[in-house]
Amino acid sequence: MAEKKRSLSYYLLAGFFGLFVLFLYGPMSAIFLLSLQGPEGQLTFPMRGFSFHWLKAVFEPQRVGNFVDGFGRSLWLGLIVMLITVVFSVMAGLAFRRKFFGSNLIFYLTISSLIVPSILVSLGIGILFSIVGLDNQWYSSALAGHLTWTLPFAFLIMLGIFGRFNPAYEEAARDLGASDTTTFWQIVFPLIASSVIGVGLLGFTLSYDEFTRTSLISGETNTLPLEIFGMTTNVTSPALYALGTLTTLFSFALIAIALVAINYLSRQQTR
Repeated sequence: MAEKKRSLSYYLLAGFFGLFVLFLYGPMSAIFLLSLQGPEGQLTFPMRGFSFHWLKAVFEPQRVGNFVDGFGRSLWLGLIVMLITVVFSVMAGLAFRRKFFGSNLIFYLTISSLIVPSILVSLGIGILFSIVGLDNQWYSSALAGHLTWTLPFAFLIMLGIFGRFNPAYEEAARDLGASDTTTFWQIVFPLIASSVIGVGLLGFTLSYDEFTRTSLISGETNTLPLEIFGMTTNVTSPALYALGTLTTLFSFALIAIALVAINYLSRQQTR
Protein backbone atom coordinates (compact mmCIF):
# COMPACT_ATOMS: atom_id res chain seq x y z
CA MET A 1 0.00 0.00 0.00
CA ALA A 2 1.37 3.40 -0.97
CA GLU A 3 2.25 5.65 1.90
CA LYS A 4 -0.25 8.44 2.39
CA LYS A 5 1.21 11.80 1.45
CA ARG A 6 1.36 14.24 4.32
CA SER A 7 -0.34 17.59 3.90
CA LEU A 8 1.37 20.96 4.06
CA SER A 9 -0.33 21.71 7.39
CA TYR A 10 1.44 18.69 8.92
CA TYR A 11 4.88 20.09 8.07
CA LEU A 12 3.92 23.58 9.22
CA LEU A 13 2.70 22.27 12.57
CA ALA A 14 5.76 20.03 12.92
CA GLY A 15 8.01 23.00 12.25
CA PHE A 16 6.11 25.11 14.78
CA PHE A 17 6.47 22.35 17.39
CA GLY A 18 10.21 22.18 16.67
CA LEU A 19 10.53 25.93 17.23
CA PHE A 20 8.54 25.61 20.45
CA VAL A 21 10.89 22.90 21.76
CA LEU A 22 13.90 25.01 20.75
CA PHE A 23 12.39 27.99 22.58
CA LEU A 24 11.94 25.88 25.73
CA TYR A 25 15.25 24.06 25.84
CA GLY A 26 17.54 26.22 23.70
CA PRO A 27 18.50 28.66 26.51
CA MET A 28 19.02 25.73 28.88
CA SER A 29 21.70 24.30 26.60
CA ALA A 30 23.94 27.23 27.55
CA ILE A 31 23.55 26.31 31.22
CA PHE A 32 24.36 22.67 30.49
CA LEU A 33 27.54 23.63 28.62
CA LEU A 34 28.75 26.16 31.19
CA SER A 35 28.26 23.61 33.98
CA LEU A 36 30.85 21.34 32.31
CA GLN A 37 33.74 23.82 32.53
CA GLY A 38 37.04 23.28 34.26
CA PRO A 39 37.90 24.63 37.75
CA GLU A 40 38.77 28.02 36.25
CA GLY A 41 35.36 28.34 34.62
CA GLN A 42 33.38 31.56 34.73
CA LEU A 43 29.72 32.52 34.39
CA THR A 44 29.91 33.43 30.69
CA PHE A 45 31.36 32.08 27.46
CA PRO A 46 33.91 31.16 26.28
CA MET A 47 34.23 27.88 28.18
CA ARG A 48 37.43 27.31 30.12
CA GLY A 49 38.23 23.65 29.83
CA PHE A 50 35.99 20.62 30.21
CA SER A 51 35.40 18.64 33.40
CA PHE A 52 32.80 17.55 35.93
CA HIS A 53 34.33 19.79 38.60
CA TRP A 54 31.27 21.99 39.09
CA LEU A 55 28.87 19.04 39.10
CA LYS A 56 30.79 17.66 42.08
CA ALA A 57 30.96 21.13 43.65
CA VAL A 58 27.16 21.18 43.96
CA PHE A 59 27.42 18.64 46.78
CA GLU A 60 29.94 20.74 48.70
CA PRO A 61 29.39 23.90 50.83
CA GLN A 62 29.10 27.00 48.64
CA ARG A 63 30.33 30.51 49.18
CA VAL A 64 26.76 31.34 50.17
CA GLY A 65 24.34 28.62 51.28
CA ASN A 66 24.22 24.87 50.91
CA PHE A 67 22.47 23.16 48.01
CA VAL A 68 22.33 19.69 49.58
CA ASP A 69 20.36 20.77 52.65
CA GLY A 70 18.04 22.92 50.56
CA PHE A 71 17.40 20.05 48.16
CA GLY A 72 16.60 17.72 51.06
CA ARG A 73 14.08 20.17 52.50
CA SER A 74 12.43 20.74 49.12
CA LEU A 75 12.32 17.01 48.41
CA TRP A 76 10.66 16.03 51.67
CA LEU A 77 8.31 18.99 51.59
CA GLY A 78 7.36 18.16 48.00
CA LEU A 79 6.67 14.52 48.86
CA ILE A 80 4.44 15.46 51.80
CA VAL A 81 2.61 18.05 49.71
CA MET A 82 2.18 15.48 46.93
CA LEU A 83 0.67 12.91 49.31
CA ILE A 84 -1.75 15.37 50.93
CA THR A 85 -2.68 16.87 47.57
CA VAL A 86 -3.53 13.48 46.07
CA VAL A 87 -5.58 12.31 49.05
CA PHE A 88 -7.62 15.48 49.47
CA SER A 89 -8.14 16.11 45.75
CA VAL A 90 -9.47 12.57 45.23
CA MET A 91 -11.78 12.93 48.23
CA ALA A 92 -12.97 16.31 46.97
CA GLY A 93 -13.52 14.93 43.49
CA LEU A 94 -15.65 12.12 44.90
CA ALA A 95 -17.63 14.54 47.07
CA PHE A 96 -18.40 16.92 44.19
CA ARG A 97 -19.85 14.17 42.02
CA ARG A 98 -23.14 15.07 43.71
CA LYS A 99 -24.59 18.43 44.56
CA PHE A 100 -24.70 19.27 48.25
CA PHE A 101 -25.52 22.32 50.34
CA GLY A 102 -22.77 24.92 50.03
CA SER A 103 -20.94 23.14 47.21
CA ASN A 104 -20.76 26.27 45.06
CA LEU A 105 -19.38 28.33 47.95
CA ILE A 106 -16.73 25.72 48.74
CA PHE A 107 -15.78 25.49 45.07
CA TYR A 108 -15.21 29.22 44.67
CA LEU A 109 -13.40 29.50 48.00
CA THR A 110 -11.06 26.72 46.90
CA ILE A 111 -10.09 28.21 43.56
CA SER A 112 -9.91 31.75 44.96
CA SER A 113 -6.44 30.88 46.24
CA LEU A 114 -5.30 30.88 42.61
CA ILE A 115 -6.62 34.41 42.10
CA VAL A 116 -5.32 36.08 45.26
CA PRO A 117 -1.70 37.25 44.83
CA SER A 118 0.64 34.64 46.26
CA ILE A 119 2.57 37.24 48.26
CA LEU A 120 -0.62 38.08 50.19
CA VAL A 121 -1.39 34.42 50.81
CA SER A 122 2.08 33.74 52.23
CA LEU A 123 1.98 36.93 54.30
CA GLY A 124 -1.36 35.93 55.82
CA ILE A 125 -0.10 32.44 56.60
CA GLY A 126 3.04 33.86 58.19
CA ILE A 127 1.01 36.17 60.44
CA LEU A 128 -1.42 33.40 61.41
CA PHE A 129 1.34 30.94 62.31
CA SER A 130 3.11 33.66 64.26
CA ILE A 131 -0.05 34.27 66.33
CA VAL A 132 -0.48 30.58 67.15
CA GLY A 133 3.23 30.20 67.98
CA LEU A 134 4.30 28.06 65.02
CA ASP A 135 6.39 30.68 63.24
CA ASN A 136 9.63 28.82 64.08
CA GLN A 137 8.36 25.57 62.54
CA TRP A 138 9.22 26.28 58.92
CA TYR A 139 7.89 22.96 57.63
CA SER A 140 4.36 23.54 58.97
CA SER A 141 4.00 27.06 57.56
CA ALA A 142 5.68 26.13 54.27
CA LEU A 143 3.41 23.09 54.00
CA ALA A 144 0.33 25.27 54.47
CA GLY A 145 1.57 27.78 51.94
CA HIS A 146 2.29 25.17 49.29
CA LEU A 147 -1.06 23.44 49.77
CA THR A 148 -2.85 26.71 48.97
CA TRP A 149 -1.12 26.45 45.59
CA THR A 150 -1.30 22.73 44.80
CA LEU A 151 -4.74 21.77 46.13
CA PRO A 152 -6.81 24.10 43.89
CA PHE A 153 -5.07 22.83 40.75
CA ALA A 154 -5.45 19.19 41.78
CA PHE A 155 -9.06 19.81 42.76
CA LEU A 156 -9.93 21.22 39.33
CA ILE A 157 -8.19 18.30 37.60
CA MET A 158 -10.02 15.70 39.68
CA LEU A 159 -13.34 17.39 38.92
CA GLY A 160 -12.63 16.89 35.22
CA ILE A 161 -11.57 13.28 35.77
CA PHE A 162 -14.67 12.32 37.71
CA GLY A 163 -16.83 14.35 35.33
CA ARG A 164 -15.87 11.89 32.56
CA PHE A 165 -16.05 8.81 34.79
CA ASN A 166 -18.75 6.31 33.82
CA PRO A 167 -20.80 5.44 36.95
CA ALA A 168 -22.00 2.23 35.30
CA TYR A 169 -18.88 0.46 36.57
CA GLU A 170 -19.76 1.29 40.15
CA GLU A 171 -23.40 0.31 39.69
CA ALA A 172 -22.35 -3.06 38.28
CA ALA A 173 -20.03 -3.67 41.23
CA ARG A 174 -22.76 -2.80 43.74
CA ASP A 175 -25.22 -5.06 41.93
CA LEU A 176 -22.75 -7.88 42.50
CA GLY A 177 -22.69 -7.12 46.24
CA ALA A 178 -19.51 -5.02 46.53
CA SER A 179 -19.38 -2.46 49.33
CA ASP A 180 -18.54 1.20 48.72
CA THR A 181 -14.99 0.67 49.98
CA THR A 182 -14.46 -2.39 47.78
CA THR A 183 -15.96 -0.59 44.79
CA PHE A 184 -13.60 2.33 45.19
CA TRP A 185 -10.38 0.36 45.64
CA GLN A 186 -11.07 -2.39 43.11
CA ILE A 187 -13.07 -0.50 40.46
CA VAL A 188 -12.77 3.27 40.72
CA PHE A 189 -9.16 3.71 41.85
CA PRO A 190 -7.58 1.41 39.21
CA LEU A 191 -9.44 3.35 36.51
CA ILE A 192 -8.23 6.74 37.75
CA ALA A 193 -4.77 5.60 38.92
CA SER A 194 -2.98 7.05 35.89
CA SER A 195 -4.61 10.42 36.47
CA VAL A 196 -3.77 10.26 40.18
CA ILE A 197 -0.09 9.77 39.30
CA GLY A 198 -0.28 12.85 37.08
CA VAL A 199 -1.90 14.88 39.86
CA GLY A 200 0.76 13.72 42.31
CA LEU A 201 3.56 14.68 39.92
CA LEU A 202 1.98 18.09 39.40
CA GLY A 203 1.66 18.65 43.15
CA PHE A 204 5.29 17.67 43.74
CA THR A 205 6.53 19.91 40.93
CA LEU A 206 4.55 22.94 42.07
CA SER A 207 5.89 22.52 45.60
CA TYR A 208 9.46 21.69 44.61
CA ASP A 209 10.06 24.94 42.71
CA GLU A 210 7.72 27.26 44.63
CA PHE A 211 9.45 30.50 45.61
CA THR A 212 6.99 33.30 46.36
CA ARG A 213 4.82 31.45 48.87
CA THR A 214 7.91 30.13 50.66
CA SER A 215 9.89 33.36 50.85
CA LEU A 216 7.84 34.94 53.66
CA ILE A 217 7.10 31.84 55.73
CA SER A 218 10.29 29.77 55.79
CA GLY A 219 12.21 32.00 58.18
CA GLU A 220 15.95 31.31 58.18
CA THR A 221 15.51 27.78 56.82
CA ASN A 222 15.72 27.85 53.03
CA THR A 223 14.30 25.45 50.50
CA LEU A 224 16.23 24.89 47.27
CA PRO A 225 14.61 27.79 45.31
CA LEU A 226 15.46 30.17 48.16
CA GLU A 227 19.04 28.88 48.26
CA ILE A 228 19.35 29.51 44.52
CA PHE A 229 17.93 33.01 44.87
CA GLY A 230 20.33 33.75 47.73
CA MET A 231 23.25 32.60 45.62
CA THR A 232 22.27 34.73 42.62
CA THR A 233 22.18 37.88 44.77
CA ASN A 234 25.73 37.32 46.04
CA VAL A 235 29.04 36.17 44.59
CA THR A 236 28.28 33.00 42.68
CA SER A 237 30.05 30.39 40.53
CA PRO A 238 29.31 27.88 37.73
CA ALA A 239 28.09 25.55 40.49
CA LEU A 240 24.76 27.30 40.03
CA TYR A 241 24.70 26.13 36.41
CA ALA A 242 25.67 22.64 37.50
CA LEU A 243 22.74 22.65 39.90
CA GLY A 244 20.47 23.57 36.99
CA THR A 245 21.83 20.62 35.01
CA LEU A 246 21.33 18.15 37.86
CA THR A 247 17.86 19.52 38.64
CA THR A 248 16.86 19.11 35.00
CA LEU A 249 18.07 15.50 35.01
CA PHE A 250 16.18 14.94 38.26
CA SER A 251 12.99 16.35 36.71
CA PHE A 252 13.30 14.17 33.62
CA ALA A 253 13.90 11.14 35.85
CA LEU A 254 10.66 11.86 37.73
CA ILE A 255 8.76 12.20 34.46
CA ALA A 256 10.23 8.92 33.20
CA ILE A 257 9.21 7.11 36.41
CA ALA A 258 5.69 8.53 36.15
CA LEU A 259 5.39 7.46 32.50
CA VAL A 260 6.58 3.94 33.31
CA ALA A 261 4.04 3.71 36.14
CA ILE A 262 1.22 5.03 33.94
CA ASN A 263 2.14 2.59 31.17
CA TYR A 264 2.18 -0.30 33.65
CA LEU A 265 -1.23 0.66 35.03
CA SER A 266 -2.64 0.99 31.53
CA ARG A 267 -1.51 -2.54 30.70
CA GLN A 268 -3.04 -3.81 33.94
CA GLN A 269 -6.37 -2.18 33.08
CA THR A 270 -6.30 -3.74 29.61
CA ARG A 271 -5.82 -7.17 31.12
